[in-house]
Amino acid sequence: MSALPDLSLSYRPMRVEDLTSVGAIEQRIYPFPWTRGNFIDSINAGYVCTVLECAETIAGYGILSAAVGESHLLNLSIDSQWQRRGLGRALLLHQIDLARARGATIMLLEVRPSNTVGRALYADTGFEQIAVRRGYYPAHGTREDALLLGLKL
Repeated sequence: MSALPDLSLSYRPMRVEDLTSVGAIEQRIYPFPWTRGNFIDSINAGYVCTVLECAETIAGYGILSAAVGESHLLNLSIDSQWQRRGLGRALLLHQIDLARARGATIMLLEVRPSNTVGRALYADTGFEQIAVRRGYYPAHGTREDALLLGLKL
């Protein structure tokens, strides 16, 4: 059973001041994390950059690009200490709501085939595989494909 009902969740726009915490989370959970510059570029580009706070702590974040009826979920991350509590699902559903509010009729995302937890979450939420992007992600000594998933909104 998810501990989500016991948590006080709030969402707000990501600020440059958040990037120290966001970067630390990236370093903890990914072998090939986004850089501070990737986040700054996303904020400056006008992407929908959101942080999820629990107990006044940044527990996760999402980066969404939305334009001309299409949205692209670029990053959805939950800090390791907050995982397995339903926060990933809550943040994903929030991102879907944000995309709909911006007029998107589809949401796209890439996921590593090795990310079984993420793939299960996306499948459970209704995402379907559209294509495979060969060699999309860096991997140790090689490249890993990406599964391109889509959800009609």
